[in-house]
Amino acid sequence: MLAELYYPSSLEARELDIYLADGWFRMGQAIFTTNFLKFKEVLYSAIWLRVDLNTFEASSTQRKLLKNNAKFSVSIRKAYIDDTKEALFLKYQSHISFDTAPNLQQLLYGNGQNDIYETLEICIYDQDKLIACGFFDLGETTSAGISCFYDPEYKKYSLGKYLMYLKMDFSQKKGLDFFYLGYFAPGYPLFDYKLDLSKKSLEYLDLATDVWLPIDQFSYDTIPLDIMISRLKGLEDSLKTVGINSAFQYYDFFDADLIQTLNGLRLFDFPVILFCFGVNPHNPMVVFDLRDEQYHLISCHSVYETMFKATESNRFNTHLLQLAKVLFSSKSADTMAKVIATALRKNTRGEFFVLDTSLINQGL
Repeated sequence: MLAELYYPSSLEARELDIYLADGWFRMGQAIFTTNFLKFKEVLYSAIWLRVDLNTFEASSTQRKLLKNNAKFSVSIRKAYIDDTKEALFLKYQSHISFDTAPNLQQLLYGNGQNDIYETLEICIYDQDKLIACGFFDLGETTSAGISCFYDPEYKKYSLGKYLMYLKMDFSQKKGLDFFYLGYFAPGYPLFDYKLDLSKKSLEYLDLATDVWLPIDQFSYDTIPLDIMISRLKGLEDSLKTVGINSAFQYYDFFDADLIQTLNGLRLFDFPVILFCFGVNPHNPMVVFDLRDEQYHLISCHSVYETMFKATESNRFNTHLLQLAKVLFSSKSADTMAKVIATALRKNTRGEFFVLDTSLINQGL
């Protein structure tokens, strides 16, 4: 699954370690993973990050933050929510341009009260005034930063970055191996600050290989979403050579399985698709999967027909889809194009297509 949400009734520390290593992250009392994001109707790849605490060393910038904020007092303890923190969070929200949870209660607990995580907080005080707070979870050998917020009047002190450093420093002194930062999204600058927190010890989870690699091996030429688009566009060209017009589409509901009321349906979660014979959920379509480097000709079920009308030529949002069957797979765009041209033919209804599976099984 490229997007998935899980509501565990309990979660042991070692289990959290495993989830984090697989690119999952906390959401209220749930835990989720996704590989693609949408901000202001634009799609991005989500690249998961962690810091290797065994090699982490404070940078000159972090040492400067430590020196500049030495006049403030710091308290690290088991997390709890009170009116003072809620008021600070509300003040912080009024000065940011991105969406957050409506309040700390929702951020940490969602709609429930049972706390399955071991969550600590770091509070920063100017004398008796709370000016910043950050939450982070502890696993057995790992920790994960959840949130940082601060008084906008103290913006010049870079308290958000200071909190991140304090979390990593605490985790390292505790003997943990990794500190998980969540994700960044290439092309969307809001999360780029994470790339400067620990360049020498920073790692990213490679979607194609499912392996954590040093961040200096990351290339903006191999962003997963860009590769998927490029490969489908290549297939689009191959189909044209055999006389088939196809339609490249962005799929609006790639992350629908992260919605609580839809969770567990194992919905179709590819962000881009290629319709081979008309933009219709009943017709076969093609995706490209980086994890096996193959094109997959698939059929889908329409779980729900939305109230949206198809107004944009490259955006599919009229149906909520669920994968029905993988019909054929190939690493080659030309092979896939030949199979589609040979195995699909119009039926009597004119718009829909039926599949000759005997031809598919022969690969031609």
